Amino acid sequence: MSATTAVGRSGAESWRVLRLPLLITCVVVLGVLVVLIATAARTSGPFSPDSAEPTGARALASLLENHGVNVVGTEELRDAVGAGSDRTLLVAPGGSLSRSDWQRIADARWSHVVLLRPSARALEVLAPGVQDVSLGLPKGSRAPDCDLKAAVQSGTATVSGTSYSAPDSAQACYGDGINHTVIRLETEGRIVDVIGSPRSFTNAELATDGNAALALNLLGTHLELVWYVPQYESSNASGDENDGGKPLIPPDVRYVAWALAFAVFVVALWRGRRLGPVVAERLPVIVHAAETTEGRARLYRRSRARDRAAAALRESAIGKLHKAHGIPRRAEPAAVVTTVAARTGRDPAMLYELLYGWPPVDDAALMSLSQELDLLTQEVRRP
Repeated sequence: MSATTAVGRSGAESWRVLRLPLLITCVVVLGVLVVLIATAARTSGPFSPDSAEPTGARALASLLENHGVNVVGTEELRDAVGAGSDRTLLVAPGGSLSRSDWQRIADARWSHVVLLRPSARALEVLAPGVQDVSLGLPKGSRAPDCDLKAAVQSGTATVSGTSYSAPDSAQACYGDGINHTVIRLETEGRIVDVIGSPRSFTNAELATDGNAALALNLLGTHLELVWYVPQYESSNASGDENDGGKPLIPPDVRYVAWALAFAVFVVALWRGRRLGPVVAERLPVIVHAAETTEGRARLYRRSRARDRAAAALRESAIGKLHKAHGIPRRAEPAAVVTTVAARTGRDPAMLYELLYGWPPVDDAALMSLSQELDLLTQEVRRP
């Protein structure tokens, strides 16, 4: 009669083993998700108020907040088309907005709109009469050369990049006398600033010249500033043929991806530590080398394997000769015989027969061979 032994774990046993690690992993993942969501920047990319990169504008956002301006960074179009009374809207360069989107921004009745390197469509809707002349001014420190109070108080600023032509009613500053990089005009009850050199307000160049003062004077006109970083989105995709369309991957996917990667790391760390450190296992018995040699010799004698016994004796003797005379391990037999003969004065032919000859025919010949090899190794060890 035989008893059946269960192999492996049952479902209940596996659940009891895995429930604690799974619970810990879930808690860690949820904690990471909460931290990521709580600390996630609302905007990203060049001229983002949350970016500390040289092309970002966190320094400018911090400067405005230190002067009492509430900066609200956003990538959502709906934040730029809300009620804009007594507030400033800054539209960062980039993205792809349709004409209807710009019109919705214009209809929001913002008190102050600041356009950084705007497109021709944005100028047409929000700053009529201002035109991009497609002429980049060389980088350099320039005086305002205008009556705009914000520019006059700021003094010189380092500007470069796109320049614009302005109508007579506008105030144009920081240019070459014909085209300018900062233009202000008042239209339909709102103030619109067109700036062709947003690089001057980035983290890399804000501290240069009077750039910080100019940015503060232009953007700090109201207590709340909505900092809109356009993305490839449009609320009216069918109304404009140049829309870039929504991104294929939603921005929030990256948070989930980071959380999953962290979960995989935790599981890998947990499974790796289950192996534990290397443990040295004690041998059940220790066999000395002499006992092994004697046991092998008895096996040779019992099986009358004189050839193998002679080969083992010759191999051992040749090894000692190699070591005593510095002979390479792969030396030819002739070289070994010549070297040993020169050292001992023996006949080379007899040495060759002793070291590489035929196997002995009986036990007496094997004993004689053993004695001769022992005598030879003793001779070469003597100085």
